[in-house]
Amino acid sequence: MLTKLQFSLSVTLLFACGFLYQFTLKPSCLICYLPSYKSHQGLEALLGRGRSIVFLETSERMEPTPLVSCAVESAAKVYPEQPVLLLMKGLNNSMQLPPNSTSPALSLLSAIDNVFLFPLDMKSLFEDTPLFSWYTQINSSTERFWLHISSDASRLAFIWKYGGVYMDTDVISIRPIPEDNFLAAQKSRFSSNGVFGFLPHHPFLWQCMENFVENYNPNIWGHQGPELMTRLLRVWCKLRDFQEVSDLKCLNFSFLHPQRFYPISFRAWRRYYEVWDTEPSFNNSYALHLWNHMNQEGKAVVRGSNTLVEHLYRKHCPKTYRDLLQGPEGSVTREQSPGNK
Repeated sequence: MLTKLQFSLSVTLLFACGFLYQFTLKPSCLICYLPSYKSHQGLEALLGRGRSIVFLETSERMEPTPLVSCAVESAAKVYPEQPVLLLMKGLNNSMQLPPNSTSPALSLLSAIDNVFLFPLDMKSLFEDTPLFSWYTQINSSTERFWLHISSDASRLAFIWKYGGVYMDTDVISIRPIPEDNFLAAQKSRFSSNGVFGFLPHHPFLWQCMENFVENYNPNIWGHQGPELMTRLLRVWCKLRDFQEVSDLKCLNFSFLHPQRFYPISFRAWRRYYEVWDTEPSFNNSYALHLWNHMNQEGKAVVRGSNTLVEHLYRKHCPKTYRDLLQGPEGSVTREQSPGNK
């Protein structure tokens, strides 16, 4: 009897020691605001699971707007087997939602199985890229468009390092993108940088980062963003006008037709907030860019309004629609985000 008891105690002690040993080997956790079943998964492990979908918040904002929530939720819905990452500059390295947190959007997103929230550490992200020396010398307080510029830089560095698909936080996903390496045309012969995807260490993105630094001009909005992508695209590709709804092949990546992400142009952005007699099918689109940067009027998504954007929320981000949208008497207030361009 004593021998059996000693054996049982020994086995228990071994299990306890093994658990403690494994715990001490874990790296400091980068994941913030996650349920306990997610908190053990590090960034490198997640990125090893397959092509990730990446969103960025380069301000200190800690309460994602309903539009940001819809963008992330819709991506998680369209890509259920892929990690969907929201990197936020305002997050720290704690693993728990703070006791005084009142963020319904963060709680909603954290509860989605394939959504992960990480802190955005730009200095670490820019290491081993052409952007590092620029970042360590820049005085961000004097930069007029810093939130946008830092977002433009961060998306290039992240996708170059890890691969995946970058999306602005006002892009609603509706079906999977079938390309690994691509740029998205905003119009004929002009690229956006609001959606793009590449495998890790693609040379096009390295040249984009070099050009970012060599031709840095912080006084022109978009010079480090869509203008930069278009400058490099013209070097890599012999551009021509699109024929019907067909994409262009350019060396080892594709230049996707404007219908894929921009079926409603920036000049017509208000159409998303209007009631349509017949709702468009968007059969040729993979995602929809809602042009939130243009929405200086503060147009909101209102439950029961019967607008196109309300229908998009209800169909593609139902949790956000259910939990975060209000009716006409308490409309959701829109907040600008640097990822919304």
